[in-house]
Amino acid sequence: MLIHCPGARTASVPSGGLLNDNGSHFAAVPRLRRVAGVPVLEVRELSVRRGNGLALERLSFTLQAGTLTALVGPNGAGKSTLLQAIEGQLPLAAGAIALEGVPLTPSLARRQLALMPQRGEIAWSFPITVRELVGLGRLAAQRPGCCDVEAALQRVGLAQLAGRRLDQLSGGQQQRALLARTLVQPARLLLLDEPCAAIDPPARTQLLRVMGSLRDAGLTLLVSSHDWGADLDAYDRVLVLDRQLLADGTPQQVRHALGDLRVGHHCCG
Repeated sequence: MLIHCPGARTASVPSGGLLNDNGSHFAAVPRLRRVAGVPVLEVRELSVRRGNGLALERLSFTLQAGTLTALVGPNGAGKSTLLQAIEGQLPLAAGAIALEGVPLTPSLARRQLALMPQRGEIAWSFPITVRELVGLGRLAAQRPGCCDVEAALQRVGLAQLAGRRLDQLSGGQQQRALLARTLVQPARLLLLDEPCAAIDPPARTQLLRVMGSLRDAGLTLLVSSHDWGADLDAYDRVLVLDRQLLADGTPQQVRHALGDLRVGHHCCG
């Protein structure tokens, strides 16, 4: 049964801001202008083929500006496939994707969205610093992102660790470094592929706060995970995927619709 959320919950950043690793406050994120009435992302009857079968079948949903949405489902449900299709990496078997009302093209995807890969896809033993990793996000950009390298490091609470080698970071710090690299790209839509995987609860909480501050600044975030837990309440909306869209609503609506179904026991999704 597919359910829909009629509106999105919004949450404000505390007046004192968020605290980073050294106890100081994260930098404020400037608000972005929004196109009234036009969803940032529209997916219509989307199907994607992998090998001889469909990895995704007839998905339809929209994302509004300034929202934080969890994409949950078991391993092999098609979450990474969906993010890659939205980014323009995969051909569509059927359906269409539009960004702010404009049909998706590779050029438009590069200008309007950014994909944060899974932490396991990065060679963390590579001998570069956090600052250098974040700077790599600017290499392919045709115009500035919402912030430069130093501002991105400040916004995710890693300014004090900018000169540290990658192999000296904790799991949560690695995830925030990847998020900072995503922020320097010229994107209004952020696609985060399992950013809360294999990190401890305090690191998950801190990462969720960073993502919430970005949502409050007007960015749109779609965050994938195969886990399910109390942290799901940090999201405005939940999409439950298993090749098809099983449920779509607020965390409370989705839990009610799916009953006792659980996909994992912890995380940010």
